[in-house]
Amino acid sequence: MKIVFSGGGTLGPVTPLLAMKEMIQEAHPQAQFVWVGTKAGPERELIAQLKIPFFSVSSGKLRRYFSLWNITDMFRIAYGFFQSLVFLWREDPDVCISAGGFISVPLHAAAWLLGVPTWIHQQDVRVGLANKLMAPTAKHITTALEPSVALFNKKKTTWLGNPIRKEIFEGTKKKAEELFSLDTTLPVLFVTGGGTGSMAVNTMVVRAAQNLEGVCQIIHLSGKERPQDLIEPAQRHLKNYQARQFFTTEMKEAYAAADLVISRGGFGTITELAALSKPAILIPKPGHQEENVAFLDNADAVVLVSERTSDGNNLAKIIKDLFADDMQRVALGKKLNSMLPPAKKEMVLDILSRIAEK
Repeated sequence: MKIVFSGGGTLGPVTPLLAMKEMIQEAHPQAQFVWVGTKAGPERELIAQLKIPFFSVSSGKLRRYFSLWNITDMFRIAYGFFQSLVFLWREDPDVCISAGGFISVPLHAAAWLLGVPTWIHQQDVRVGLANKLMAPTAKHITTALEPSVALFNKKKTTWLGNPIRKEIFEGTKKKAEELFSLDTTLPVLFVTGGGTGSMAVNTMVVRAAQNLEGVCQIIHLSGKERPQDLIEPAQRHLKNYQARQFFTTEMKEAYAAADLVISRGGFGTITELAALSKPAILIPKPGHQEENVAFLDNADAVVLVSERTSDGNNLAKIIKDLFADDMQRVALGKKLNSMLPPAKKEMVLDILSRIAEK
């Protein structure tokens, strides 16, 4: 069995597919995997570490507003389609699986033309344009959220939950204390702005950190593509603040250590937090992430902070209040866990077996 996964640009479409890959490989040790991603996205380095063959094809983005870039991107998508035809003809996979992202659109169009079955996974509350374009020709569709099933053809759509990597559960507080040189007398705030980092989150957190001495210690995953102008002085002058630009295997230890997490609103990270029952402050990126976080905030499963209306001082107050209320933090983690149960391995394998039948 050979499976082509596709997605990138951010790690949002990548992490659930890597979890699927783990599940499939455990059941089918001889299975082969290939990844199609973007040329410059953060997924390339991660996929290389896992020793999965990586290819990129040309792709563009169809914007839902007038832009001259739509014209040039149409040509890029068309070129990517012909590249995908050659790639799929050479690789001859049994199935193509995507969790969104425009890099998958020309690939799945070519797969449909060649008769290769496709499976798309919908994570966000709002269906992205890429998944809308791929859904009509997909053999099967799965969703992270139960209400999302109604947004697709019900005959071929299943509520799956979001697949979770086993690695996430393997972190320990003891190892985290050694790795990050933590003070065992202070709670830990872990901050991540997603695979590429977030300038808005970084700015708010650094300013908040100045008001959190003695309240908590901060592990800040800032993103290697973001300027470090604010972060480097903060590391020099703030005793309980440390920043890393990129993690390889350290994420599980950061999760294990965290008593509270600040993140963006991508469903990959949210699902990992849910699986670990971690209380979270979410600062969504404007757009579809705001809908993700509003859905959870309305259910009292997370604390929503808007980057448009909040600043570092306001964020520091929210953090202090949460660290002063253990019961609220526990309740947030439990509620998030109940709303986003992880995908079951048996379901993933059952869907795959039905899709991949030739």
